[in-house]
Amino acid sequence: MCAYPPETPWQTVAPHACLLGESPFWHPQEQTLYWLDIAGKQILRSNIYMGTVETWDMPSEPGCMAPAQGGGLVIALRHGVFRAHNWGGVLTLLAKLAYDPTRMRANDGKCDTLGRFWVGTIDETRTAKNAALYCVDARSAVNGGVPLVTEKISPSAGMTTANGLAWSPDNCTLYWANTPSHTVWAWDFDSTSASMANQRVFASFAPKPPCWLPNPSAPDNGGYGGRPDGAAVDVQGNYWVALYEGRRVCQFAPNGTLLASLTVPLQSPTMPCFGGEDLKTLYLTSAGHHSSAPELTAYPLTGEVLSLRVDVPGLPVNFFVPSAV
Repeated sequence: MCAYPPETPWQTVAPHACLLGESPFWHPQEQTLYWLDIAGKQILRSNIYMGTVETWDMPSEPGCMAPAQGGGLVIALRHGVFRAHNWGGVLTLLAKLAYDPTRMRANDGKCDTLGRFWVGTIDETRTAKNAALYCVDARSAVNGGVPLVTEKISPSAGMTTANGLAWSPDNCTLYWANTPSHTVWAWDFDSTSASMANQRVFASFAPKPPCWLPNPSAPDNGGYGGRPDGAAVDVQGNYWVALYEGRRVCQFAPNGTLLASLTVPLQSPTMPCFGGEDLKTLYLTSAGHHSSAPELTAYPLTGEVLSLRVDVPGLPVNFFVPSAV
């Protein structure tokens, strides 16, 4: 494993606690960190040099987002995929995804290097196991000006919570996780056609022990290492994944070897991203909406965004390419 200290020196980005922080990205032109609060129905951004935070209320839960060429964002809300041309601006519907928003919503997602927006979903009932992965391609919008939406992983695949989406630096591997199964998979990926093949297990984690509950006083987290949530990849192809309820972030080599397990000073980290001018700052969102009073007392940074300097820079964020910039 890498020689990160057991008690890794995480820093607080800004004093703002989210209910369910997710989907962080570093905007290279603005030198600004973006993230969202799913349960809080907000998008946030911070000038990390000034320590300021701006919030933007959404009409429904935002599951994921990405910056867009020409300015603004593409945002997957509960009731559709929308384009905003500027911060706080009008939300224009781009596409509807094939799910029932009364029981499902968008979850983890991001853009690939060609500017297509990939959106995973979550079955909030945790019973139907019909989560899916969609690709929204607006580059040509040949379908009467409507982006092309393609189902990449079917609702019949038996998934519950889409997470862990990322690509290797050479665009030849796609990673995706189903959080409840404690498994991250990898596929061979063709960037031109956006096709996926040869699914295999990339990393797997031990299931939650029976009757397990968060216990801040348990040094080994009660024998539970958490389950895979959001992820990011660095320039060497290492896969970094947040382990929800596991108090840690893990770094895996491209061959699936565990390189590092970094302790986090809160119970439920949710998603990492790389940022800063040199892309060597690891930012990490977290969740606090199910935290107990003892947990909040033990982990006062719960729900906040943390940062950590790392040795290897990450891949930059990919921008959404709309039909008309």
